[in-house]
Amino acid sequence: MSEDNALVTDIRRFNRFYTGVVGLLNQHILDSHLSLSEVRVLYELGQSEKCTAGQLTTLMKIDGGYLSRILKKFEKEGWVSRQQSPADGRTFFLRLTAKGKKLLTALDEKSTEEIRELLAPLPEKAQQQVAGAMKTIEEVLSPERTPEAAEEVHFRYQLQPGDVGYLIYLHGELYARESGYNLEFESYVCKTFHDFLATYNTGKDRIFLAIAGNRIVGSVAILGSSRHLAQLRWFLVHPDFRGRGLGKKLLQQAIAFCREKQYQKVYLMTTSMQTTAGDLYKKAGFRKTGEKHLQLWGQQLYEQRYDQDLTE
Repeated sequence: MSEDNALVTDIRRFNRFYTGVVGLLNQHILDSHLSLSEVRVLYELGQSEKCTAGQLTTLMKIDGGYLSRILKKFEKEGWVSRQQSPADGRTFFLRLTAKGKKLLTALDEKSTEEIRELLAPLPEKAQQQVAGAMKTIEEVLSPERTPEAAEEVHFRYQLQPGDVGYLIYLHGELYARESGYNLEFESYVCKTFHDFLATYNTGKDRIFLAIAGNRIVGSVAILGSSRHLAQLRWFLVHPDFRGRGLGKKLLQQAIAFCREKQYQKVYLMTTSMQTTAGDLYKKAGFRKTGEKHLQLWGQQLYEQRYDQDLTE
């Protein structure tokens, strides 16, 4: 038997075995009369306070018509409610009702208990081996895994043709998916880059790009507003590269540049929805100095200003 055939045989044997295990673990789903897709829709709604049908379609890679039928069933059962966006009448946010949250909690508890029963006969080391092997399979076969994600990240500090267009795309796509921002946000980002390029001067401005496999996976920029004041803008890390300290490195380089150019203060504008970024700003030495409620980019949010005094 060739090596390729042996690999295929091993994988098929594991697939037959694991199909039986999954059947046991999903018994509670059959008892609830819900399909696996329906349970996943419940789970995804339970992870977000503001979610749209479009976001679910993209996230789950599910047919829009099938998702629509699931949501209609959930509304009929009283598990899900729709709320029209006050800023955009075409947008509806989906939320689990109290009844829906109760159902999801019950399914989670049953699933947790069944997994504990599966692992209970195994010694602790074997349990860790099972979990580690599953994590490896997930990472290697994940459709989101790309050759770029496995490569080392390096930094570039000069703009090249196509960079700004790709950064605008990243901002529009990621903020729509993660925060529900509409097209007005992408228009805003376009304008900010247009204004920036008109006055771009490497003597006072710098953009920091994290690159992996010739793809931009992170960014931040410092724009000199005056002799003593600078603004930090376009801070972003691609989801595939989060959790590696990349955001921290970008901010450190940006602040170091501010000190090199002898700026006395650097500030940034963000919103209350960017909680993870807000935590990174605080750790980097920024403090929130202002906040106002706005209806912006299809959302009700608080625009926030953070400042850092570089003379302290």
